[in-house]
Amino acid sequence: MTEKTIGILGGMGPLATAELFRRIVEKTPAKRDQEHPRVIIYNNPKIPDRTAFILGNGEDPRPELIESAKKLESWGADFIIMPCNTAHFFAETIQKAVKIPLVSMIEETAKLVRGMGLRKVGLLATDGTIKGLVYHRALLSHGVQIAVPGRRDQELVMKGIYEGVKAGNLELGRRLLLEVAKRLERRVDGIIAGCTEVSVALRPEDLKIPLVDPLDVIAEKALKLALGLDS
Repeated sequence: MTEKTIGILGGMGPLATAELFRRIVEKTPAKRDQEHPRVIIYNNPKIPDRTAFILGNGEDPRPELIESAKKLESWGADFIIMPCNTAHFFAETIQKAVKIPLVSMIEETAKLVRGMGLRKVGLLATDGTIKGLVYHRALLSHGVQIAVPGRRDQELVMKGIYEGVKAGNLELGRRLLLEVAKRLERRVDGIIAGCTEVSVALRPEDLKIPLVDPLDVIAEKALKLALGLDS
């Protein structure tokens, strides 16, 4: 059995990229170094902000995303994963630019939510992910309803992501995101940590309902593909 090399298109943000790599390492059923899969990480924090572009007031991130994917392909990655939910708005464009698969964190999460039997889930995500319907399309195609925070709470989510986790203030980010999550959980059966900064800040035990973490989902999927365990 030939193992496959994981390519991580990272830098969106760097902490989320490091967290994904950590989870891949921790989830690997290895007893020695040589039993871990090869992982190529391109941490490119120079990719323009995805949400700003989707909202119509930022630089186009597609050239950097495409160039990053091409580099991973040329360096020997067999498939690509992206620890950024909002960047999946451009997944089709990226996929067309390379010959290796871009494995969708969004689609894999939607499959898991359906398998868990959740009928309605809340989404903690950037304005770009919400406006771009990144999760809406995937979840609705699997028969799952979706709820988002109200306007004021969504402002707190964005503050928690940008002024909190991305700025290195994890305490602020966690406090704001948990505050919104606690209100959102009253309306739904589960919550998706729909931004990798949310994945860094919140933990499953924080809530009374399931917290679905796409970073965990894609880490496990990547491992199965790399080690030939995917059915």
